[in-house]
Amino acid sequence: MTQTNITDRPTRVAIIANGKYQSKRVASKLFAAFKDDRNFYLSKKDPDVVISIGGDGMLLSAFHMYEKNLDTVRFVGVHTGHLGFYTDYRDFEVDKLIENLRADKGDKVSYPILKIKITLENGQEVTARALNESTIKRIEKTMVTDVIINHVKFERFRGDGISISTPTGSTGYNKSLGGAVLHPTMEALQLTEISSINNRVYRTLGSSIIIPKKDKIEIVPKRQGIYTFSIDNKTIHYKNVAKVEYCLDSKKISFVATPFHTSFWERVKDAFIGGQDS
Repeated sequence: MTQTNITDRPTRVAIIANGKYQSKRVASKLFAAFKDDRNFYLSKKDPDVVISIGGDGMLLSAFHMYEKNLDTVRFVGVHTGHLGFYTDYRDFEVDKLIENLRADKGDKVSYPILKIKITLENGQEVTARALNESTIKRIEKTMVTDVIINHVKFERFRGDGISISTPTGSTGYNKSLGGAVLHPTMEALQLTEISSINNRVYRTLGSSIIIPKKDKIEIVPKRQGIYTFSIDNKTIHYKNVAKVEYCLDSKKISFVATPFHTSFWERVKDAFIGGQDS
């Protein structure tokens, strides 16, 4: 946990909510609490704190709205549905959130994010960031790519696609593919194959790989065609991809940290195991 510098100026707060009735109700309560409080200034421009109300998908959207402000902004999630991995507060804990923000001293907890660079055969480059994961798939037929890790040609992959996830994203699509769950403070990436072809002729490692911070992953397609990229909750298509590079970004996402900040392992337990002790 680290601390940012707090000045005497009001804390700029942006409130972002999805369209559900309960989310709108929570947003209205927060607006009413902060609008007449001289310690806060409600503004969606250059906020110090972004309050995301809804679910994990809403927080992903908020992250991409403010990914250019990562050096100065902290996030906090209010969940109005089932418990999520980016949530410290439930919809019935709004008063606790308001109390903690009024007592806030700038403490934050930061998690690594993914940097993606797509290079097309015509030389065009496209860069993006992901909080959870990015996948690459080929629309037509089997995807065939070379997988290069830290300049070492590791394997030639044949299958449906490849997922690259952050530690925070390890509990999502990555886990459904059989990948490992990583604590979000770990500075590493995870490469997980999507339906790889393994037989007497074609072989891949067949398990997820944890890649350290200093290493870069390169995916080099061996067939032309249209490739589909998912970057968190967005999907884009590119034709004739020459190379895709993945590494940890130099910036991180920061969350408002208080003693109320929910343990990651508690979230994993609640999400996948539940309250059974037997």
